[in-house]
Amino acid sequence: MTPFGHILQRAVEATPNAIGGAFADADGEMVDSFCKIDTHDWAVLTAHYGVVMSQLTAAFGTWHFGGPEYFIALHKDVDVIVHTVDHGYYALLAAKSPANVGIALDRVRAAAAQLRREMA
Repeated sequence: MTPFGHILQRAVEATPNAIGGAFADADGEMVDSFCKIDTHDWAVLTAHYGVVMSQLTAAFGTWHFGGPEYFIALHKDVDVIVHTVDHGYYALLAAKSPANVGIALDRVRAAAAQLRREMA
C-alpha cells in the first residue's frame, strides 16, 4: 500500500460506518483508495463524484467565487463527501447512512491535508 493508501485507510477506519476513501485526479482517475466494498464499484463511484466536483468547480469559476472546498451528497443508503486536495486532485469519503457527517467531514479534511503534504 502506498502512503496515500495508508492516509485513506486511517480516515476510513476512524469514521463510523465508512465504506471507503479515495484519492483521485480531476478526471476521476483514482490514484489510490481504501474501501470495504467491491473495488470496481468503488472506482465507478469515485469517478462519478469527480465529475460532479469538476462541474461545481467550473460553475463557481464562471461566477468568480473560486472553486468549492468540498461538497456533501446525502443519499438514502450512503453519504459522500468530496474534498479538494490540490491541482485538481480530490479526496472522497463515503459512509453508510446515517453517517455522522461532522466526523466524516473532519476526517476527510484531515486526509486532504495529509495527501497535500504527501504530494509535495
